[in-house]
Amino acid sequence: MRTQHYLQKGLYVPAFEHDACGIGLVVDLHGRRSHKLIAQSLDALEHLAHRGASGSEVATGDGAGILTQVPHRFLAEMAGFDLPEEGTYAPGIVFLPTDDEDAAKAEHRIEELAVEEELAVLGWRDVPREPEFCGAAARDVMPHLAQVFVASAGATPETGMELQRRAFCLRQRAEREAEVYFPSLSARTIVYKGMLTSEQLRTFFTDLEDPRFESGLALVHSRFSTNTFPSWSLAHPYRLVAHNGEI
Repeated sequence: MRTQHYLQKGLYVPAFEHDACGIGLVVDLHGRRSHKLIAQSLDALEHLAHRGASGSEVATGDGAGILTQVPHRFLAEMAGFDLPEEGTYAPGIVFLPTDDEDAAKAEHRIEELAVEEELAVLGWRDVPREPEFCGAAARDVMPHLAQVFVASAGATPETGMELQRRAFCLRQRAEREAEVYFPSLSARTIVYKGMLTSEQLRTFFTDLEDPRFESGLALVHSRFSTNTFPSWSLAHPYRLVAHNGEI
């Protein structure tokens, strides 16, 4: 016999109840940045594996990702070129075409659009990854993963919302005109995500294991796709939020 808890009440229909995505948030209440917090958030994500899903190939997940503050110390040492002060540039992760010629065209178009938005591209960096730690189906559709760094082209560095607005316009235009996808492009946060399982995120993105990668907050997400098929771009979190269910 069903208990009263499972009976239909008002607009609630128990038959529509399904498993859904898992979300975790780890924050240092004093705003202190550390790599320990990154490790804790990835531990939390791995404990949300039951809230994610995969298809017929168990090694290909519906999606997993992490949003953190920009790890300035790490990026300054790893970019391969000089970066300005923290907060005066916006690093972004971009999914580019896998064909070298098409990727070069996309990068060139992004640089042209940056100039039009009064931004300067400081440089590019390939995102280190270990494809053997994701499933064959995910590898088959994996984009080229790159980081781009932009800053104000003016003589006076822009910060705060001024820089955020320019980065937003660049991202919006680039996604339409260069046919690329940006998990993030911001002076505040950065997103690493992909068509991965919860356990694969830290091993696939080796940046996340570097002790110099520090943040005072981390938002993690394990996806259970419901009315859309899994893809690299539909993994969560998004640039500002993560959510349970499809909106």
